[in-house]
Amino acid sequence: MNEEIDFIIDTAKKAMTKAIDHLVKELRSIRAGKASPAMLTNVNVDYYGSSTPLSQVANVNTPDARTISIQPWEKNMLQEIEKAIMLANIGFNPMNNGENIIINVPPLTEERRKDLVKQSKAEAEHAKVGVRNARKEANNDIKKTEVSDDMKKNAEADIQTLTDHYVKKIEEKLAVKEKEIMTV
Repeated sequence: MNEEIDFIIDTAKKAMTKAIDHLVKELRSIRAGKASPAMLTNVNVDYYGSSTPLSQVANVNTPDARTISIQPWEKNMLQEIEKAIMLANIGFNPMNNGENIIINVPPLTEERRKDLVKQSKAEAEHAKVGVRNARKEANNDIKKTEVSDDMKKNAEADIQTLTDHYVKKIEEKLAVKEKEIMTV
């Protein structure tokens, strides 16, 4: 093909990959019954006046499938971490024992599972929108190039093939997450 068109296709591919990467990150933070440090990735703690990710002020680990243990690097951060978890509104009730914070992850109710599936579908839809936007930008860029109409049509077909491939990947990731959430 043409270098300009190759660049446009490559740029679209990178944008679509970013949409998938973002989806994976978001799906990881949606809990599926088992305790995981990733459940707390969206928790930010007020660390001396600046909003800091929890993982940068404490060790977060899972001693078993139903428990998350948070050990702050500074003891005076216990209350701040506890407050941040409550404010994050992720359905956890942190317990402070003076040394660290323990979160017992309750088993999911059927209703909560359905809500999490809905949330996962919404994230997948956001990713699809990202992929479609990358397609739209690429097609607009292709129309502006100074190449033959045949080359433009072929490039647009390549972009559509890429789009279909990435949308299918999103569907696959969503199906895996749905199965994970609904498995009791």
